[in-house]
Amino acid sequence: MSASVLTAQNIVKSYGSGASRFEALKGVSLDIREGETVAIVGKSGSGKSTLMHLLALLDDPDGGVLLVGGVDARQLKSTAMNVLRNRDFGFVFQQFFLTPNASVLDNVVLPLKIAGVGPRERRARGMAALEQLELADKAKNKAINLSGGQKQRVVIARALVNNPKVIFADEPTGNLDTATGRLVEDILFSLNRDKGITLVIVTHDVELAARCDRQIFIRDGLEDTTSTEVAS
Repeated sequence: MSASVLTAQNIVKSYGSGASRFEALKGVSLDIREGETVAIVGKSGSGKSTLMHLLALLDDPDGGVLLVGGVDARQLKSTAMNVLRNRDFGFVFQQFFLTPNASVLDNVVLPLKIAGVGPRERRARGMAALEQLELADKAKNKAINLSGGQKQRVVIARALVNNPKVIFADEPTGNLDTATGRLVEDILFSLNRDKGITLVIVTHDVELAARCDRQIFIRDGLEDTTSTEVAS
């Protein structure tokens, strides 16, 4: 059996205080294994994006234990956590988070720049990622001049440039038309199949969730073990 990449044990997260306090997660436990594709599914406000942000070390839980490769995330210093997140994780969000007036290549190599990789290697790895996404001819274009589908492919190239172990995708096709969305899905699943990258996808799209090896249903901050299909 493949090793655990991420394990959450009774994860709790709330926002605000007093009367305005909102419990986003109320004790969720799950295990994500190397090389699998997992959909975290639920309606808006269910806590699914909060769960993904905690798994991706973008936020800290209020309670419970999060293990990354068997290591308790609480034991990691902030520098070590940043290095791990930048080295092992790639991110694909519904909002593209591209720098509009920077070139496509500059957007793609940003994680390498943060990691301190030199300019020559940055360029080589950035171009290799763009080749994979059939966007090498757009390397010098400004991100603002791309179509929605092209922007999302640039985001995937940026997620790939560090050869991550896990890609987290939060509603990755939410801003795309059906045909373009399907193309982006196909790219993500081919990366899982061909490179063994673990995929964690947050979605309320029933067809996208069904393509994953496993679905984890979240309702009102808890795992809903009674659900068998996505509520739209």
